[in-house]
Amino acid sequence: MAMELSDIDLNLLVLFQHLMVERRVSKVADRMGLTQPAVSNALAKLRRSLGDDLFLRTPSGMVPTPFAEQLAESVGHALGLIHGGLNQRSQFDPASAQRTVTISMTDIGEIVFLPALIDCLRREAPGVTLSTQRNTAVNLRDDMESGKVDLAVGLLPQLKSGFFQRRLFEQRYVCLFRRGHALDRARISLADYAAAEHLIIVSSGTGHAKVDDLIRKAGVDRLVRLTVPHYVGVGHILQRTDMVATVTERLAQELVEPFDLVLRPHPVKLPEAPINVFWHAKAHRDPFNQWLRRMIFELFGSETPAAKG
Repeated sequence: MAMELSDIDLNLLVLFQHLMVERRVSKVADRMGLTQPAVSNALAKLRRSLGDDLFLRTPSGMVPTPFAEQLAESVGHALGLIHGGLNQRSQFDPASAQRTVTISMTDIGEIVFLPALIDCLRREAPGVTLSTQRNTAVNLRDDMESGKVDLAVGLLPQLKSGFFQRRLFEQRYVCLFRRGHALDRARISLADYAAAEHLIIVSSGTGHAKVDDLIRKAGVDRLVRLTVPHYVGVGHILQRTDMVATVTERLAQELVEPFDLVLRPHPVKLPEAPINVFWHAKAHRDPFNQWLRRMIFELFGSETPAAKG
């Protein structure tokens, strides 16, 4: 028998969404201004209405059942649309705003985006401060759904259903090494590239890791001298060694001058990396989120329409 909206209290769905994010009754009680017994009683009522346990108690918190996982996306999307509809008339004035923006990005993004982004915020929204979160975070989807993270920027194939996305730009991969390196010439042969010592950056949780697979599939057997989990040390390492790194062009352009490096076209045919901005459906009509997205597109992007995953 189909369930009608009149059969369920909307507040129970709000509580359900909070439990999906917090995973602890005590935290949900604090967030909703309720007692823990009241939250437990509401959860029991929701369980009866939906005919499922929804959450199982474990030492690490409340773990959602498969049905709850399936339900979470629809509930989050629906509540977001309701919230957006109720607040679509609200005006956002960046000059008077007082809040913190949280954007998820890799350390590549921090190097490429943050200087210009901070400068723009300082001029247009002096009361808005910025915080970043690595987009390899385990709970990125939940954090964006709950509003803890406003936007995510990068190559993030895991953010699909329930999220809007817009292409910011595409960029090619290049070779990066110190000035005066043996490969420092206009064109690098595949054989010379393969014979060099390589620095590999394993950025888990992003699509950049696929590049190493593509290089292997091209039949290039590299001598990997060093593997690191992030990009922040790449300039320092390349400056003082003979290693070569495969990185995105915008990152390379930021590192060339400070570390006296050289970037060259890559000898392996690699697809360009699509860098997108992602936001949750609940934030699609939020005036502040709209302003933030518009600012990022104006600073860094090309005009492309938004699409929902």
